[in-house]
Amino acid sequence: MSKNNENTALAVQNPGFTAIANTDFTAMVSDEMEGLDINIERIKIPSGGATVFELPGEDGESDTVKEFSAVILCHQTLNAYYNSKYTGGNAPPDCSSLDGVIGIGSPGGNCKKCSHNQFGSGENGAKACKNRRRIYLLREGEMFPMLLSLPTGSLKPFTKYLQLQLSKGRASNSIVTRFGLKKVTNKSGIAFSQAVFTLDRVLTPEEHTAVQSMTEQVKEYAKQVGFDADAVTVDEETGEVIEPLGK
Repeated sequence: MSKNNENTALAVQNPGFTAIANTDFTAMVSDEMEGLDINIERIKIPSGGATVFELPGEDGESDTVKEFSAVILCHQTLNAYYNSKYTGGNAPPDCSSLDGVIGIGSPGGNCKKCSHNQFGSGENGAKACKNRRRIYLLREGEMFPMLLSLPTGSLKPFTKYLQLQLSKGRASNSIVTRFGLKKVTNKSGIAFSQAVFTLDRVLTPEEHTAVQSMTEQVKEYAKQVGFDADAVTVDEETGEVIEPLGK
């Protein structure tokens, strides 16, 4: 077999992300899940500095892995502020934002200028308003995205990774990213798990076209997802357990 034919045969055997070409995510949800409560599966970051992710398994049980690879379809900022110290339960935050720009509730308004969104406004020098990043991911060979909610302590490395890729002319949905974890200790001596991001590979033009279509569909879907989709986590600045935020 010639080299060109060999490469073609390999491409057919491993279509990569071109397998989702022409996939209508919106139609899949409306046709198959009509009348059902849709919960996108979550990838969980552990507390206490553990360095393994919890991924949904096919048998309903979680699989633990040290790292995994996926395309970042899209991501959004989440801000949540509780007027009094959070003690658990399913109560919604007093003020929240699904875009990190405008807060809805009390005090509401411009998130950037809000006094609760400044370091030092919360315990141990942290922010009273908790900032997180919700990432919609697609793994190769799958048709449905997963959700990863990054806590505050992983936002800086995520931002640095995105800036590095953009400096190379790579959008986050044009590459496959490898996700890992490392144990970090804050100034108060509290250990937490911090996400690590590295480039796995660049998508082919055909793969990127297929992924771009899925990205636009998931962006529209993401506008409808409330805070309740976020997993329990531990605030790395205070050690406080944060339950899923209310609807």
